[in-house]
Amino acid sequence: MTKIDIGINEESRIQIAEGLKRVLADSYTLYLQTHNFHWNVTGPQFRELHLMFEEHYTELATAVDDIAERIRTLGVAAPGTYKEFARLSSIKEVDGVPEAGEMVDILTKGHEQVVKSCREVMKIAAEADDEGSTDVLTGRMSVHEKTAWMLRAMRQ
Repeated sequence: MTKIDIGINEESRIQIAEGLKRVLADSYTLYLQTHNFHWNVTGPQFRELHLMFEEHYTELATAVDDIAERIRTLGVAAPGTYKEFARLSSIKEVDGVPEAGEMVDILTKGHEQVVKSCREVMKIAAEADDEGSTDVLTGRMSVHEKTAWMLRAMRQ
């Protein structure tokens, strides 16, 4: 591959990509949790939660691709294994099948964690004038903040 010359020095590109790897791992872990909960939710809110979780994991499936492609744009290999995602993610896996309300609480925390991970990387990207990464991160933050709000509203 030829040398990357996009106005961001190599050290900054690598630092941003490492942060984006953590965002990718958080997003993929949240995707898996959401898909798992979609399959396994039960109770009086079954239909509503089943459909909502499907909307969420479908959106996350597109998001992980966008984040991985941004990492590749910066010239760094994107992680793609469960082992690597587990190592990088701030979101811990859930054992068993929680009850529906707990699923909502777990996913709320997961969406909030992705926002916090995005904020950490955003600082690094902004310092390097990496508008491409800040654009990806800003978009992700908006989606996760809104989703967390909607999930919290279900528990009022």
